[in-house]
Amino acid sequence: MAETILAYDLGTGGNKASLYDSQGRPLASVFASYETEYPQPGWHEQRPDAWWESVVQSTRQLLASRATDPRSIRALAISGHSLGCVPLDADGRLLRAATPIWSDTRPITQAARFFEQIDPPRWYRLTGNGFPPPHYTVFKILWYRDCEPDLFARIHKVVGTKDYINYRLTGRIATDHSYASGSGVYDLLKWSYSEELLTAAGLPQSILPEIVPSTEILGELTAEAAESLGLPCCIPVACGGVDNSCMALGARNIAEGRTYASLGSSMWIAVSSKRPLLDDTVKPYVFTHVIPGMFASAVAIFSGGTSLRWVRDQFCANLIAQAHAENRDPYELMTALAARSPVGAKKLLFNPSLAGGSSLEPSANIRGAFLGLDLGHVQADVIRAVLEGIALNLRLALDELRKLGDIGTEMVVVGGGSRSALWRQILADALEIDIVKTNVGQEAGSLGAAAVAAVACGLWSDYHRIDEIHQVEAVSRPNPVNVRTYRELRPVFQQARLDQGRLGDRLASLVIPV
Repeated sequence: MAETILAYDLGTGGNKASLYDSQGRPLASVFASYETEYPQPGWHEQRPDAWWESVVQSTRQLLASRATDPRSIRALAISGHSLGCVPLDADGRLLRAATPIWSDTRPITQAARFFEQIDPPRWYRLTGNGFPPPHYTVFKILWYRDCEPDLFARIHKVVGTKDYINYRLTGRIATDHSYASGSGVYDLLKWSYSEELLTAAGLPQSILPEIVPSTEILGELTAEAAESLGLPCCIPVACGGVDNSCMALGARNIAEGRTYASLGSSMWIAVSSKRPLLDDTVKPYVFTHVIPGMFASAVAIFSGGTSLRWVRDQFCANLIAQAHAENRDPYELMTALAARSPVGAKKLLFNPSLAGGSSLEPSANIRGAFLGLDLGHVQADVIRAVLEGIALNLRLALDELRKLGDIGTEMVVVGGGSRSALWRQILADALEIDIVKTNVGQEAGSLGAAAVAAVACGLWSDYHRIDEIHQVEAVSRPNPVNVRTYRELRPVFQQARLDQGRLGDRLASLVIPV
């Protein structure tokens, strides 16, 4: 019987269950979505039980496809979206039906109090946590303490997204270094929790899960989990990793200086290296890699694909209806229409900060905007401006990373956006770098999780097989004429975002009901 690997990519929008053969070739995958709730401004919550339900649903649908005999599965592992904050009591029961996810920024007060004791630049240098601090897990725990004290008093452990699923699978509570490095109290260079930062937070280390290697086998599926999933209970479960690091692995960032861009709901450009790439101004965010001794350093924009989805939902009802009638993807119709608009979208600029500002932006309060909009612009220009605005923002991220380390002449793109030839060309022209699409595409996170499982169970001795799996399908090279247009637009885009940061701060200070 041919041996297989089961991988889960637990993302912001849903879970993808994927099967791989022993060589890392994909066999089948199934996606099951779940919702994000926004009960108050700055609150972004998901139900951990919805994650579990999506894992069960996607697994059972995957098995129903008969892509493999369940008895052939040698191991499984999860890539999970970062900065989760799931409270469990001493019996392992979930204490809150919906918990903050990575984009939640509610603990502003708690972060401010913490930095009365710890110098912010020192905290960043220790942790590499470059998002605005309220995103990080420790401050969400402190929010529980201050705002939901009855719940906090019952907390035994606070775990992340994939670690909650691992607990449901095996009964063991643990995390890996890559996920722990987003806790807000992890010392990058020591590869451990920081006693200094935990003391400043007033939290015991025991509230956090123990840290083990990504490839450590946590245990086998419990009888209850196996029955729910329709799998044998003897399947080993590896600890897995945070999505950023699993995606870096799956995007072949397995050697010094390799670079990739993730074109998903949020978007980032990341570099893998043996030292974290840190800068006190731009604050690249850093996770330890799932590869021991390496780091994944990145600069992100929070609303990439979600900006395009927002435009789809708010302004493209006609294309959604056409796509439904023709059984096509609405994004395919959107990009085809955008291709009719000239480079530069008739001087229409779009800032994609719909979810607020990352550390790249002048203010966390920055919000998105169309600039230069006039009566001559049409739907095609609006869509193209969104694609170009995201690309121009990513160019700023690339420029900052280039200051900190060597960047090659090509960049692998992964995620849903990598499917679009138009978007790849826009990126090549705006970033002035060769954009490489491989056969991995949207499967980088899943492939990274599968590779962790393969090494964990001994199918692979190391991660070098990743290079053999990637096959180049297309290369988009900068067009000199288009490059000149984007070079002209870039200073205007930069000035606009600085002004928008100031306007965002003013709007944030207004007392207006929302």
